[in-house]
Amino acid sequence: MEKIYPDSGVELSEFTAKNYDKVMNIASFGFYRGFIKKAIADLNIQENDKILDLGCGTGRNILLMNKYVSSDNSVLVGMDISENMERQFNEKCKSFSNIKFINQRIDQLIESDQKFDKVFISFVIHGFPHEVRKTVIQNAYNALKPGGTFNILDFAEFDMNKMPFHHRFIFKKIECKYAFDYIERDWKDILKEYGFENASEKFYFKNYVRLLTIEKK
Repeated sequence: MEKIYPDSGVELSEFTAKNYDKVMNIASFGFYRGFIKKAIADLNIQENDKILDLGCGTGRNILLMNKYVSSDNSVLVGMDISENMERQFNEKCKSFSNIKFINQRIDQLIESDQKFDKVFISFVIHGFPHEVRKTVIQNAYNALKPGGTFNILDFAEFDMNKMPFHHRFIFKKIECKYAFDYIERDWKDILKEYGFENASEKFYFKNYVRLLTIEKK
């Protein structure tokens, strides 16, 4: 399938999509498994939360979130366009009636009456051109209840030229060109333009990765 964004890394090959969790574990030398558990724990999930995971992948993150909620009252929705991800997600989550998958692009405006307490996106938004990121942000805002939080787990803002050589080398080798633009922007200010406020941050991996949480007014 031809890529919509040829310079992006968010549109995966069929092999990578089929083996996504294994690829992430291998690429991170096994650190990703523990790291994502820590990041999900830092979301401060409440037992009755309704959560939307944009670009949800295989359902690994949703299953971690599900440990913090009550299945009777919570709703966890994963949204992704990949049929490979959909198959893996539904297989992983088939035992949980409070979890569902929606096959839909997150880079196009989404129309839905359902409102969520939290919207989560993990290492996806940096891979879009900036104009497209604005659509993703608008989708998150529209999907949230007032006072709900948009939670972006992705690269922090940093000067790549000040990175240690080996970190800089790896970043340049594995990341798409949009990531270089992403790390230079002030995301708290950008999100304020869309009606978000009261940002908080948690950092990982020597402050190169951040969980940015910000509230809808």
